[in-house]
Amino acid sequence: MSPLQLPLMPERRIWTVSDLTARIRDLLAGEFTDIQVEGEISNAHAAQSGHLYFTLKDAKAQIRCVCFRQQLMRLKFRPEDGLHVTVRGSVSVYEARGEYQIYVEHVEPVGRGALQLAFEQLKKRLEAEGLFDLARKKPLPMLPRCIGLITSPSGAAVRDIVRILRRRFPNLHLILYPVRVQGEEAPGEIVEAIKYFNRKQLADVLILARGGGSLEDLWAFNEEIVARAIAACAIPIISGVGHETDVTIADFVADVRASTPSAAAELVVRSRQEFDRHLAELRHKLAQWLRYLLLQSRHRLHELIAHRGFRELEDLLRRRRQRTDELTTQLAEGLRARLDRLRRRFTLAGTRLVSVDLRARLRAFALRLEQRSAGIGTRIERLLVAKRQRLERLRLQLEERGPLRVLERGYAICYDAAGNVVHTAESVGLGDRIRVQLSRGRLAAEVKAKEPGNS
Repeated sequence: MSPLQLPLMPERRIWTVSDLTARIRDLLAGEFTDIQVEGEISNAHAAQSGHLYFTLKDAKAQIRCVCFRQQLMRLKFRPEDGLHVTVRGSVSVYEARGEYQIYVEHVEPVGRGALQLAFEQLKKRLEAEGLFDLARKKPLPMLPRCIGLITSPSGAAVRDIVRILRRRFPNLHLILYPVRVQGEEAPGEIVEAIKYFNRKQLADVLILARGGGSLEDLWAFNEEIVARAIAACAIPIISGVGHETDVTIADFVADVRASTPSAAAELVVRSRQEFDRHLAELRHKLAQWLRYLLLQSRHRLHELIAHRGFRELEDLLRRRRQRTDELTTQLAEGLRARLDRLRRRFTLAGTRLVSVDLRARLRAFALRLEQRSAGIGTRIERLLVAKRQRLERLRLQLEERGPLRVLERGYAICYDAAGNVVHTAESVGLGDRIRVQLSRGRLAAEVKAKEPGNS
């Protein structure tokens, strides 16, 4: 009987974690390449690299999302916890953790536009920092010598401002810094213009102006860099952007907000007639006030003159004047008496000085000095002679007893190689070099033989 034939079992594939994760990633990436997902943002946090990580959730589920820095920079608002948004992107798997997530390309708030949300977020943040506080607002100068205008040179705003300023004050100095007031490059140019005026200090007040438009058209004046440049400027700034119903972040940060560019021109300077009329009113009020002060002071002066205390004060002053005259007279008499006494003492001292013959005393003193000098000179000379004689005797003794005189009688002095005097034959060895000092000259010799001396 043949053995039982069993069917072959199919070979089962064993996946590695990496292979399975990569397969799932490919399936998700191929199926969900460009999708939109709606949900609420939670656990949003930014990394050191600038990438934003958050969780998108609804009532039943959640999914992790990552928005890289390049995409995040293009957003007008900041994604934060609690916002209900729609994200657009692709689904993939982060293999290191085995989690699927959405790589976000764009975020849009649900129910309101991104620009409006960005406006509200920036307004709230700058207000919390104190950039809108009235305490930091700078007052406008009463009559500016020069006005700086930051706007587009081709717009209607610049024509309206120039027309109003010329009508109100014809000789006013105006400097126009041309900038774009719409588009991506507009915020940077506006900031550079503000920094230029602040650095050069060319104007007493600045007008930041633009005509009306949509929220997108006016967005350059809602940028954070523009708001911070306005806040950092030391020159007062008037914001005249859009129509009366338009409100921008620049309006809140500026020192004065004008409803329109034309209103900004009217705020920055009064008309010449208004200014002259104001000066006339001030002059009239000042004259009235001075007349009132003079009348009041004159009336008070009459009251003081008629007062009893004033009369007593006048009597006191009279007595003080009289007492002063008496004291002055006494002082003068005392000074004259003292001067007379000093003059008499001086005369007496002069008489005594004349009675003393100073010349005779000086001659006697000179004679005594000469005698003492002569005696001292004689004693010194005798002392020097005695010292010379003693020195001569000692010199003769030194010559008689000196070693050279002994050497002249035929003696010699022997030195070893070290320069020591040789006293005995035992102090040198055969072959040693020695020097012999004669009465005249020296000899260099070598020890050939030694003969011990008798003790």
